[in-house]
Amino acid sequence: MEEIPLASISEDTTHTQNLAQNPAQNPVQNPEDERLSIGANLAYGLQHVLTMYGGIVAVPLILGQAAGLNSTDVGLLVTASLFAGGLATILQTIGLPFFGSRLPLVQGVSFSGVATMIAISGNGGIPAILGAVIAASLIGLLITPVFSRVTRFFPPLVTGIVITTIGLTLMPVAALWAMGGNKAAPDFGSTANIQLAAVTLIIVLLLSKLGSASISRLSILLAIVIGTGIAYVAGMTDFSQVANGPVFAFPKIFHFGYPTFELAAIISMLIVIMVTLVETSADILAVGEIVETKVDSRRLGDGLRADMLSSILAPIFGSFTQSAFAQNVGLVAVTGVKSRYVVATGGMFLVALGLLPIMGRIVASVPTSVLGGAGLVLFGTVAASGIRTLSKVEYNNNMNLVIVATSIGFGMIPIAAPSFYEHFPAWVATIFHSGISSAALMAIALNLLFNHLTTGNSDQQSVFVAATERTIRYQDIARLHDGDYFLNGKLYDAKGTEVPLIAAEAH
Repeated sequence: MEEIPLASISEDTTHTQNLAQNPAQNPVQNPEDERLSIGANLAYGLQHVLTMYGGIVAVPLILGQAAGLNSTDVGLLVTASLFAGGLATILQTIGLPFFGSRLPLVQGVSFSGVATMIAISGNGGIPAILGAVIAASLIGLLITPVFSRVTRFFPPLVTGIVITTIGLTLMPVAALWAMGGNKAAPDFGSTANIQLAAVTLIIVLLLSKLGSASISRLSILLAIVIGTGIAYVAGMTDFSQVANGPVFAFPKIFHFGYPTFELAAIISMLIVIMVTLVETSADILAVGEIVETKVDSRRLGDGLRADMLSSILAPIFGSFTQSAFAQNVGLVAVTGVKSRYVVATGGMFLVALGLLPIMGRIVASVPTSVLGGAGLVLFGTVAASGIRTLSKVEYNNNMNLVIVATSIGFGMIPIAAPSFYEHFPAWVATIFHSGISSAALMAIALNLLFNHLTTGNSDQQSVFVAATERTIRYQDIARLHDGDYFLNGKLYDAKGTEVPLIAAEAH
């Protein structure tokens, strides 16, 4: 990715110029280790929080309503998820020995287990969910060494497929947000909501076009703020509920009761954890590709362990499984701000939101349709980054084109037809209901089949590949002699004697 020079704070610019004059003094070894000013960290960190806020509160809202909790307890679930997501983000970005990828990844409650956790809540309530999450995440922590050694099976072919699919699978989310977010709302899909999303999108594009790098990098945040202001003037949002409720509140330990451990629930949640590990692996490798930094098996393992440790600890506060948020991977790509300290600052904002419910209520007042307009750019950027990665892949004389086509197509099935797997066993639906995990698993399997297990591969390409370019069979080239040449559609040997050509029908 082409670097956009930082010009948001004058002291940053001066610092950059000094480093250019004295490169030996440059302490930054990797792009993600860049340290920006406090102002830049706060602005870009808040931008990350606004980008993922709707996603991180959606899961506790859904689960709370499914479990029959009252509005106060649902609010506590939301607060706990913000608090746990902030701690998980700080662990992932700053890191501890053996924990944390130290990459710009925002963590939050995973969508992968929503259906499974709703089913568990029907039998044992919230305590059964929390117990299943703790037990399954502990098993996941123990098996991370297996996942951390698979980086050689994630070449640009696989990571490009996954990044592209992440962007494409998030598009329905952007459309849902643009329509208003809540399908039960009377104004869902109204022209007013869609117009507000369109205005926000136009603001993002106009701000991105401006010559100022700082404004361009903050285009998402500024567009959300301006869009919210327009919505307020138009009467499409209000802040009347901001003052209702406590200003400060610490998440209560085991507020919903001590976890209960049921074998069936743990087994079901373990499938979710396996899917989470696959998705997190894909996100870590994707952001590594975008940041242009090395992700080896050790770094991948550290990131997965941080994921699992966060998932083990989150239920203590009343939250659930934690994983990286794909939409924030897109924000890294669209802004070009690769510093992990920016995302760590976003993690501190999330912790503050978890401790200061009033801040959460302010952010919750941002209309969902405004987020939809910004999300269209964000999620599209993820897909574009994946396409750029796939452009680096070699497609000549191999099956890579078929691998790309099949994997992305397979990943689009649950997006195009959400009920596709409803008649399959529950474990199948859990694994493949996510387009990201579907595409990742298919890409890994096909890459192994065609590019690692080469026994039985034919030198004659698939008709799908052969149709895309001009090809010549190796055995045909082997029949040529030194000095043979073509002239006016005829083949001649070195002495100028014409060599007869046999028609295809004669074979």
